[in-house]
Amino acid sequence: MNSVKSQFKLTFRALRHRNFKLFVSGQGLSLIGTWIQQVAVVWLVYRMTNSAFWLGIVGFTGQLPLFLFAPFAGAYADRANRHKLLLYTQSLALVQALVLSVLVFTNVIEIWHLIILSLMLGVINAFDMPVRQSFVVEMIDNHIVYLGNAIAFNSSIGNGARLIGPSIAGILIATAGEGWCFLINAVSFLGVLVSLLRMKIEPFTSDYKKTSILAEISEGIKYTFGFKPIRYLILLLSIVGLMSTSITLLSPVIAKEYLGGGADIFGFLMSAYGTGALIGAFYLLNKKSVLGLGTLIGTAVSVFGISLITFSFSRVFIVSITMMALAGLGMMLHVASTNTLLQTLSDRNMRGRVLSFYAMAFMGMSPFGSLLAGALGSSISAPAAILISGSICFISAVVYIIKLPLLRKLLRPIYRNMGILPQIAEGIQQTTNPTVKPE
Repeated sequence: MNSVKSQFKLTFRALRHRNFKLFVSGQGLSLIGTWIQQVAVVWLVYRMTNSAFWLGIVGFTGQLPLFLFAPFAGAYADRANRHKLLLYTQSLALVQALVLSVLVFTNVIEIWHLIILSLMLGVINAFDMPVRQSFVVEMIDNHIVYLGNAIAFNSSIGNGARLIGPSIAGILIATAGEGWCFLINAVSFLGVLVSLLRMKIEPFTSDYKKTSILAEISEGIKYTFGFKPIRYLILLLSIVGLMSTSITLLSPVIAKEYLGGGADIFGFLMSAYGTGALIGAFYLLNKKSVLGLGTLIGTAVSVFGISLITFSFSRVFIVSITMMALAGLGMMLHVASTNTLLQTLSDRNMRGRVLSFYAMAFMGMSPFGSLLAGALGSSISAPAAILISGSICFISAVVYIIKLPLLRKLLRPIYRNMGILPQIAEGIQQTTNPTVKPE
């Protein structure tokens, strides 16, 4: 019984922090709405145009701002009050969803509306993502030993939402229409706004000297790409970010033309992807330290690539849904492990900028991936586009694994100098004797 209790405390140790617990509760509700909207937008575009090309265009416009503005957002996140910034970005995202729902309910929605509103949401997300990611450390009171668990927990609620949201979206689209999906998403933002307002945040202070944003971006580039482990992690993530778009973007085509289904089958495929990701998040929740994450990243990308390759050949629903689950597992382990390593290795005053490049690599490459997947899907076929994406991911994983011994050699003294190993041991001990009082 004591061992079960200790394991429970280990798994949920980040929830000892009141602010993080509030964030998880609000964000969990909001992310379900976000996934409902994402699925509804993709299906609405395909229903209106019956074109993989337009799927690529809308995906491109929604994700391009993250690539363009993330470095500015990261520099701003390192000098501004992240709590207030999140209140602004979440409020604007609520407005975007509300406008979208009104356009659909009044039956005036056109493809150019979707492009403009996707662009608007992309700009909001460009600032929201690095700010939200770097704010995690503040919510756990800068206890570095809890960081991996907090990131894994954050990922688990995101992928729990990915599991629930698409299923709800598929049912809503089939029974009530896309407009209700967008309205539900607008209402769901109230959860995260209330949780942010209830947080007890220390007065904001900044160690920043008054320098220009461009100078700070330049400093962030030198810091991020001047150290090989961080550089390799970012480069691998950018390749996967570019190639991974195909499996989600072209899933409506696969569901309709190759599996003989509709919005329901598409929703099940997306839910399977979320199920695999959720399993990966639960695994990371129980991981006691950052040690071994480098190896895990190589394995995860390999699994992701092989899953895409197999998915591209499948014409059987059970095989397709299994491969989607494995793809979600591989993607989650890769993205969350990379996030944890980057935050662990980054200086406090550089974290926002490093995570802006993380956002550019993961989400910022997606618009180009959307264009590529849309072009390949319309010119050759959707399965061929997914096959190419999976093959490139697998080859990249092999190259990374070959470079892994060098990365380990460089990271070992870094961990030692940062005192991470003693902190890890202390943190595990604290699972039974916590110094952080439960709220």
